[in-house]
Amino acid sequence: MIVCTSLEKGFQTRFSDGVHEAFADTTAEHGGADAGFRPHDLLCAALGSCIAITMRMYAQRHDIPLEGVTVTVELNRDDPAKAAFEYSLEYKGDIDDITREKFARAAAACPVHKTLLRELVFQQVSLP
Repeated sequence: MIVCTSLEKGFQTRFSDGVHEAFADTTAEHGGADAGFRPHDLLCAALGSCIAITMRMYAQRHDIPLEGVTVTVELNRDDPAKAAFEYSLEYKGDIDDITREKFARAAAACPVHKTLLRELVFQQVSLP
């Protein structure tokens, strides 16, 4: 569970899972202090991090010498009817074209990607 708490200053928000914490805010042009990640950036970070972790796990399971991976994610909201997560993969190591194709399939199977493909439902629940 993630708990988000607004702070006294502007729109700054602290979020935590009880062990780790980080901060969100909005840009100065929207009245924020630009003192944390923008919420849409956190969506991109969730997807990109999951893809990177999935790639490393896949490489480890299949004894592929992947030294590292960089995932770049951008959320394109130009079309008001859809949100397009556009991502690229950059591999560190001697990775051939066949393995790149395998990695691309593994990236599309990451848990966050699969979650975002589902029908999304938002429900407010009462806490005890």
